[in-house]
Amino acid sequence: SLHRIKASGLKLQLCTNETQATRENFVRKLRALGFDVSVAEVTAPAPAACRLLRERGLRPHLLVHDDLVPEFAEVDKTNPNCVVLGDAAENFTYANLNEAFRLLIGMEKPVLISLGKGRYYKETDGLKLDVGAYMKALEYACDVQAEVVGKPAKRFFESALAELGVPPEQAIMIGDDIVNDVGGAQQCGMRALQVRTGKYRPSDENHPEVKPDAYVNNLAEAVDIILQHL
Repeated sequence: SLHRIKASGLKLQLCTNETQATRENFVRKLRALGFDVSVAEVTAPAPAACRLLRERGLRPHLLVHDDLVPEFAEVDKTNPNCVVLGDAAENFTYANLNEAFRLLIGMEKPVLISLGKGRYYKETDGLKLDVGAYMKALEYACDVQAEVVGKPAKRFFESALAELGVPPEQAIMIGDDIVNDVGGAQQCGMRALQVRTGKYRPSDENHPEVKPDAYVNNLAEAVDIILQHL
């Protein structure tokens, strides 16, 4: 399907909330599976967060997956004045969450940056809690509003559109997450298709706020529809 999109002349950008690996390792994994994808074709939260940190002179305490730490190698992390939260997986221990809590609660103006706000995601062994659940816990405990730099943040989709060099009305999102993929893209002015694969659940079709432009059974069907309307 990705090959068909590229062969048609359409521009392609993969928008991922992947925060358990660097973009390089993420692309290496995709290429090993047979996908012809480059790092430049991937928009991910960590690089966006690094840009935000540098722009605002923020020094993060990282609560992220060990494999993501290299993305922040060039960011000053001494004497932290903010907390950056990602999908830390096994690092989401009570001790680590409590350390982040103590740092935030001790700041005059606490800054919590979250690399996404997903509730859960799906792996081969089933659904797993995503970073959004832990973000909400810290928001509640510290009475702070997190700044989200991954999907569904408008800034994230605007970054992807900038990398593509197209306005939102000329772009369409294909995703399996009714809120993060479909809702995030639509609030940015894009159209969005919901696939009935991955983390999709039938109850998504009764979502009270987000209504996709169309439902499709899989990515191949989505590509069929897009190419038919060129």
